This record gives sequence, C-alpha cells and structure tokens, in this order.
Amino acid sequence: MTAVLDTDLDGLSKGDIVLDTSVRVTRESLVRYAGAAIDFNPIHFSDRAAADAGLPGVLAHGMLTAALALQAVVDWAGGDSTVVRAYETRFTRPVVVPDGTGVELFVTGKVGLVADDALRVDLTVKADGATVLGKTQVTLARS
Repeated sequence: MTAVLDTDLDGLSKGDIVLDTSVRVTRESLVRYAGAAIDFNPIHFSDRAAADAGLPGVLAHGMLTAALALQAVVDWAGGDSTVVRAYETRFTRPVVVPDGTGVELFVTGKVGLVADDALRVDLTVKADGATVLGKTQVTLARS
C-alpha cells in the first residue's frame, strides 16, 4: 500500500517552486555508494582510471546522482518514501567529482501537475552550472 502526502498541498499550483536545495558529493560519497551498490568500477574513484578511459575526471555513479535528487523530494514531502508513485530521469551529463572539494549538486523542484490523487514535481538537477539529469519527474501520492 502506498502512503499519501500528509503535507498541506491545497495551496500549490502548477509552476510553484517547492524545492531549492543542494547536496555535496565527495569521493567518500562515491566509495560508500560503490560498496552499497557493489559497483567498483575504478572510474568512480581513480583519477588515473578515469583519464585512461578518456573522461574529464572521476565520475559520480549515475544512480547515486538520481537517488540524491529523489531524496531531496522525499525530504520535502516529509521523509516518507512510500509516497513516491513514480520517478523518471535521463542522464544528460556526467558529474565530475574533484578530489578534496567534491561537487555540489543543485536540485530545484517545481510543481508540474496537481491532481486529486497525485502531485508531480519536476526537477532541475545541476552540477558546475550544467544540467546533469533531464526530464526528471517525481509523482507523489496525495489524498
């Protein structure tokens, strides 16, 4: 059974900005994710492996980037991930994670649809000024 949002959504309209946040991704984040996902491709932790593959640097896992964007919406919605009915995204550009400083992911959420039983939040996800996820939409159940 899917939970429903308990946040007051009556005042929301299409186009309203409901989320504007950021999250820092570091090499430590990549190592932790690699362990959880069992994805130890060295392009996610080794500068040399990334360079040998012709990449601009160590890359964040695409699914980590997508998960961080979704988590921002879940947090805004009250922290209950069971309100998520659907999530879709396209990977448009890799996220390079410099050693030491990491990179900041900026997540902005705008109401794309308000229906009696659902709310769709359209996300813009950027790193270093470039959009890294495209057509990112989260549909949430509501009462």
